Amino acid sequence: MEKVYLDNAATTQVRGTVIEKMQDALSNFYGNPSSTHSFGRTAKTGVESARKTIAKYMNAHPSEIIFTSGGTEADNMILRCAVRDLGVETIITTKIEHHAVLHTVEELHEKLGIALHFVELDSDGNPEMSHLKSLLEADESKKMVSLMHINNEVGNKIDLDVICSLCQEHNALFHSDTVQSIGHFSWDVQKTPVDFLTAAAHKFHGPKGIGFAYIKKNSGLGCMISGGSQERGYRAGTESYHNIVGLEEAFIAAYDNLDEEAAYVSDLKRYFIERITEEIPDIKFNGLSGSLEKSTYTLVNVCLPMDPQKALMLLFHLDLKGIACSKGSACQSGSNKGSHVLTELLSEEDLQKPSVRFSFSKYNTKEELDYTIGVLKEFMA
Repeated sequence: MEKVYLDNAATTQVRGTVIEKMQDALSNFYGNPSSTHSFGRTAKTGVESARKTIAKYMNAHPSEIIFTSGGTEADNMILRCAVRDLGVETIITTKIEHHAVLHTVEELHEKLGIALHFVELDSDGNPEMSHLKSLLEADESKKMVSLMHINNEVGNKIDLDVICSLCQEHNALFHSDTVQSIGHFSWDVQKTPVDFLTAAAHKFHGPKGIGFAYIKKNSGLGCMISGGSQERGYRAGTESYHNIVGLEEAFIAAYDNLDEEAAYVSDLKRYFIERITEEIPDIKFNGLSGSLEKSTYTLVNVCLPMDPQKALMLLFHLDLKGIACSKGSACQSGSNKGSHVLTELLSEEDLQKPSVRFSFSKYNTKEELDYTIGVLKEFMA
């Protein structure tokens, strides 16, 4: 096989219908959505239609959907503005969040003196609810809890309903980075009443450079980017019309085909787990990624029984064979440091072995998985 793309947790192939929608937008709908003439009004209608579409699928109000450049910007906007505008004095999170959250809260702690507490993790890498409860009860400061729904490296899926209840009980705000779950799991923000969540289109076969923040109505949050009054005053700057309609098309396709595509990708993950366990019996699954019930159906993260020196060439070898995968999140692939997630979860012995994340989509096949496992087994021989 020439190319096998198994790095869908980093980014996904854009759907053909999304590309067509964006090409049409770029060719024919070039007015500035803030302009009052017909060209501008047409573009504005498209932006607001996309906002209503997303809100409808999430059971939210359109005014609660704010378009951003992606998940990182949305996380930054919510966390920073919550401190500035909502009087947040304490942030509670974990050490295995995405760096968009982790680096932001560390900066708020170091530069602004915001109290920062990390929830203890159980042996599988999930936050200990009893410890979260004790942190919420520790003092009377205004608190925000920030916990990602699905971990981007090991795929652990946490119970947001339980966390929402705890936060409401203790009058704390709750933000969740849902970049790995929006487009892959159904949402109802009335039944799971988070205060804030974030999404990125390129994780569900949409374009890069566009995402959104869900900001509960009347939250009191102010703008992070000043200038014009775009995005309900939350985010100044001319709207990226072609990206927004691309996001809308990807969002509609993801949810209209959710059951069928989730079943297909789940079957791929099940098959991969069975086959790789047969071929490499001493393999370990990091976190809960080996579980179809307790982790996302879109990825596995495996620790390979391999000599550390030989492992240095593993990803290079896979790439030579046309296989794209990841040793961690794409955001840290240029760093010499190991995965901060696996550092928290693995033993010293297992940290010396290579861990690889394989992530799947509707465009993958079982034949590709067989090929990948064969290449792995041959390299390890």
